[in-house]
Amino acid sequence: MIQFPKSYTPRWIVFLIDLFICAISISSAFLLRFNFNIPPEYYDGLSFIIPYVLFIRSVTFLIFRSYAGIIRYSGAKDTERIFIVALTGSVIFIIINAINYFLVNGTFIIPFSIVVIDFLLTVFLMASFRLATKIIYQELYNPSKEKTDVVIYGASQFGVITKRTLDRDAESKHKVVAFFDFENSNIGKTLEGVNIFHPDYLEELVEKNTIDKLIIAKEEIGPTEKQNIIEKCLQYDIRVLSVPDINTWINGELSFNQIKEINIEDLLERPPIVLDVNKIKKKVLNKNVLVTGAAGSIGSEIVRQLINFNPNKIILFDQAESPLYDMELDLQEKFNFYNFEIVIGNVADEYRIRKLFEVYKPSYVYHAAAYKHVPMMENNPTEALRTNILGTKIISDMSHEFKVEQFVMVSTDKAVNPTNVMGASKRIAEIYVQAFNQVSDTNFITTRFGNVLGSNGSVILRFKKQIDKGGPVTVTHPDVTRYFMTIPEACQLVLEAGAISNGGEIFIFDMGESVKIIDLAKKMVKLSGLTIGKDIQIKYTGLRPGEKLYEELLNDMENTIPTHHSKIMIAKVRNYDFHQVQEQFTELIKLQKDHNNFEIVRKMKEIVPEFKSQNSAYEELDIELQNAKE
Repeated sequence: MIQFPKSYTPRWIVFLIDLFICAISISSAFLLRFNFNIPPEYYDGLSFIIPYVLFIRSVTFLIFRSYAGIIRYSGAKDTERIFIVALTGSVIFIIINAINYFLVNGTFIIPFSIVVIDFLLTVFLMASFRLATKIIYQELYNPSKEKTDVVIYGASQFGVITKRTLDRDAESKHKVVAFFDFENSNIGKTLEGVNIFHPDYLEELVEKNTIDKLIIAKEEIGPTEKQNIIEKCLQYDIRVLSVPDINTWINGELSFNQIKEINIEDLLERPPIVLDVNKIKKKVLNKNVLVTGAAGSIGSEIVRQLINFNPNKIILFDQAESPLYDMELDLQEKFNFYNFEIVIGNVADEYRIRKLFEVYKPSYVYHAAAYKHVPMMENNPTEALRTNILGTKIISDMSHEFKVEQFVMVSTDKAVNPTNVMGASKRIAEIYVQAFNQVSDTNFITTRFGNVLGSNGSVILRFKKQIDKGGPVTVTHPDVTRYFMTIPEACQLVLEAGAISNGGEIFIFDMGESVKIIDLAKKMVKLSGLTIGKDIQIKYTGLRPGEKLYEELLNDMENTIPTHHSKIMIAKVRNYDFHQVQEQFTELIKLQKDHNNFEIVRKMKEIVPEFKSQNSAYEELDIELQNAKE
């Protein structure tokens, strides 16, 4: 295949070609003006006029640098520059004509009609030369027959920029065959030579063309609209890409490499949350705020959200050294925020926690530190007890002792009717926090929500890794479902719940509709451009220890009370006497030193009667307790 060299044409060659075009233009202008029969008096003057025109044109070329653009990537801006350069030269001809006529010898050097014709020809020929060069280069270097068909969703400025980006990038190998738009005024028209259709035309377009990708190029697009077009594309095995926010473009220009694949998060995205910013800011403004588990997915996002409300200092507490270091760099380099302290330690280390409170005296505590992996905690109940229960107790006790204004605990939907050690440990921690509120001046509250997209250990991340490796994608059970929420959304609601709390509440968040994990896996495979059964397999592995098919946000004895925020409700739960809870906690924590898993789990089941193990060795304890009742 014949190709242009990848090196650019030297500017001096472009300059000479432009001058040659100008020579043709002025000559053609005389021929057209006199119907190809130039009178002798004008013909004799061409030996002076042509060099005169080329001299003026060369001066304007040098001033406006019209020759400096890369010809193969010429666009509207280059045509605009050509128009200005040609117009400037023609205006100079007119001015010199006027001077010669009125001040010298009463004649025009170039007739005005020829000046006009020359201007039009110069613009046309110079622009045509660049356009022709661009088309020839693209066709020889990147033939149309080797390109894949692409449609762009959005017939606006974003869509035009996206098409031009694809056209400009010789490596992209994409040909735009259609624009899609919901605007009736645009449908049936063309944009950049490409037809605009309604999205409903996609099926018919697929029958006529081999559509490989759809690029979403709309500056403002709602979650529902985005989900609808993605779902439609998945039906026809069309890969979906998206143009990033304009603020992320490099030097204000979009590059092909910035057009990225749609993530599964976009299919689960919901309308943005409206926060009571003033109420949250009033709480934390100029206050010291402690975030435990600050290196985790939830804790780190809470820190990033808090930055917007101008706290005096944020104390980032976690035992994970490297993630804390990454967080430190992120805050300084990305957010230009320095009012924070990094403290490494374990929430179950009472001496370390006491020193932490003595030094920094936080006014607000967001307790996100916890072990959360169900199978891991099922095999290690002692660690679930030490971190999730004892750690929460120590942080709560110190918050009370040092007169913290508010303590917000981050819990999980797995605490509702728990079927595993992790969920039970979080429910026990909830009980302690809820009961403590009755006897403390500190405002103790709990927030409870389901899975968050992209969190450490999330099923989404696991699926992505499996797909990148070529599979198989493993799903525990075809009927398993989960609630999902984005990390920013969850953390925003945590802050909002803290702002509206009176103390003692368990806030639950609107998680939307539960999602079948198998459907999630299939969509992720399709979004990756792969075919299930051909490129990658889906494999069922069976439920893991302690795992249940369906998650709940309320147990059977609870109902909810609405709040001013449509996505936040208060769980109406039974109350516990704090002193009785203390006694139970003392007995449970004593079991830690013996590392007897069954004794620890037995005590957990006494504290949380609704804790019924599933797919676990601890099911025998449920049978034992049931027989004891009978």
